[in-house]
Amino acid sequence: MLVATVLAMSFLLLTLVFRSVLVPLKAVLLNLLSIGAAYGVMVAVFQWGWGGALIGLEATVPIVSFIPMFLFAILFGLSMDYEVFLLSRVREEYLRTGDNGTAIVEGVSGTARIITSAALIMVAVFLSFAVADDPSTKMFGLGLATAILIDATVVRMVLVPATMTLLGRTNWWLPKWLDRMLPRGPVDR
Repeated sequence: MLVATVLAMSFLLLTLVFRSVLVPLKAVLLNLLSIGAAYGVMVAVFQWGWGGALIGLEATVPIVSFIPMFLFAILFGLSMDYEVFLLSRVREEYLRTGDNGTAIVEGVSGTARIITSAALIMVAVFLSFAVADDPSTKMFGLGLATAILIDATVVRMVLVPATMTLLGRTNWWLPKWLDRMLPRGPVDR
């Protein structure tokens, strides 16, 4: 229920902010990709034992029940932060030029260094948790570091621009009836 509520609220808020249906849908799906990858790495390391010795894990352990929900909440927030930062710049350029390709190039080039730098700092901090003595702390740190690394590199710098390029002008499509229903705010120009 928590996951569905967070996904629905994120979709609605992004629809309101970016005046689009496809941009929020893509954002939600790609954020789930990052989170799913983190869960996969956690299962591989902690339950299957792959590379466990690298972080000081002596034997396989079950995933602690609260870790996946905590990871989801934190990671979804962080990845949406990256998404809004990137898409705000892309949307700004699109409104200025009306050219989707130029908007994507300018948006990514204007935000890539900041997103990558922030992600590298967080990955380093969370990897330091992965060498702690407590397996729960290791899980939390490895899960966060993996998801942020994948989200900032593969998702934000490769998949988001690629899907936005493929979708072209339809990125910014919003049905007229929905446009009339949505309130306008200071982010609309």
